[in-house]
Amino acid sequence: MKFDVTVIGSGPGGYVAAIRAAQLGFKTAIIERYDVLGGTCLNVGCIPSKALLDSSEHYHNAKAKFDKHGINVSGLTLDMPQMIKRKGEVVSQTTKGIDYLMNKNKIEVFHGHGSFLSPKKISIKGVDKTTEIESDKVIIATGSKPITPESFNYDKQRVITSTEALNIDKLPKKMVIIGGGVIGLELGSVFARLGTEVEVVEYMDRIIAGMDKDLGKELARSLKKIGIKFHLKHMVTGVKATKTAATVSVQKRDTEDQFEIKADYCLVAIGRRAYTDNLGLENTNIKTDDKGRIEVNEHLETSESGVFAIGDVIKGAMLAHKAEEEGVLVAEYLAGQKPHVDYNLIPGVVYTWPEVAGVGKTEEQLKEAGVAYKSGKFPFRALGRSRASMDTEGFVKILADEATDEVLGVHMIGPRVADLIIEANALMEFKATAEDIARISHPHPTYTEAVKEAALAATANRALHI
Repeated sequence: MKFDVTVIGSGPGGYVAAIRAAQLGFKTAIIERYDVLGGTCLNVGCIPSKALLDSSEHYHNAKAKFDKHGINVSGLTLDMPQMIKRKGEVVSQTTKGIDYLMNKNKIEVFHGHGSFLSPKKISIKGVDKTTEIESDKVIIATGSKPITPESFNYDKQRVITSTEALNIDKLPKKMVIIGGGVIGLELGSVFARLGTEVEVVEYMDRIIAGMDKDLGKELARSLKKIGIKFHLKHMVTGVKATKTAATVSVQKRDTEDQFEIKADYCLVAIGRRAYTDNLGLENTNIKTDDKGRIEVNEHLETSESGVFAIGDVIKGAMLAHKAEEEGVLVAEYLAGQKPHVDYNLIPGVVYTWPEVAGVGKTEEQLKEAGVAYKSGKFPFRALGRSRASMDTEGFVKILADEATDEVLGVHMIGPRVADLIIEANALMEFKATAEDIARISHPHPTYTEAVKEAALAATANRALHI
């Protein structure tokens, strides 16, 4: 069998690339090593974690906030197996949607482990047989896997990653999380809301270190309120597990102070690595960097002509929506179009509650680059909508060029900011100024008013409601 375009990997980057290629008239195939399509994001990442985040937030609100609304709940109980079952149903519905899209766009689906025999020939090793196909162009979209150092003794039982954490159906009494990034904090907040004692060990001096510093400070304050304990500037020197527990050895970063944390589970969330295992890259001229990521040019083409790579296997933020944009870019480039991705405007989101979101430059980045800027900040507690919903934590911060007033970065923590951030995205795409945002009529009462007020604050300190 021969195809115009073959995509290896069916995560958000891969399946979107396949759909766009098919839309543009290419005879397209997609290869997925697992039985279901959707990759990490749909099966053991974005979608199932958001399902549990929503379920845990409902439980937490019923337990801690409903009485203030005049809703008295008696006999509240947690049905963890049902929570996990619902999560599974959400995942199943979503992956079936990908099956539908493949059929609709007449994309040939192969299940099995794909690897290069040559730049244009791919072997697909399935359960029962091995198939070989040829393809004029190939897009590598094999994603990433959790980083699990040998000293952490990852056993998938008591020392786990996000993959196993999403299927725990009996509430742990205690969990220790290695890593204060997005994955660790999202899952940590799930279990903390449900009643698990959670401790986070983070090597850096703050959590979500890749985002604006103010967001990390505010999120830490919020998560402490639900009982999460942080050990910042600490490193893990070893992890041991038994059949029923895990023990984490911890040392303060700049001293020799050491201690142990014992818990039911140790969740390893220190990052992810590009997944190119057994991909047959040695049968091509494809090059990788010192972190195992595939090297590409501005068109996302590898050093092997006709072979492209997108998403987590190349440099950049490991985000589903970044991979999607790259998948579209490659497909359109192959069709002779001139697509473009502005990597400065790929938003980052943390789905804790309050949510966290940011796009553009952080304050630290602007300082390091020597860019003169002005800042406007507005707290959600000053909004009538926030008081009505009891979601008063957080703020919106807008950073604008001191001379031109062009918006350089927008950073938010608060209710529904995962959705609010797109306003900043859209306006920054068109080089909007802080005053442009400030002069847009925002509906009242809504959370979006915090964006307008932050823009006013950045424009000669003109905020109206504080």
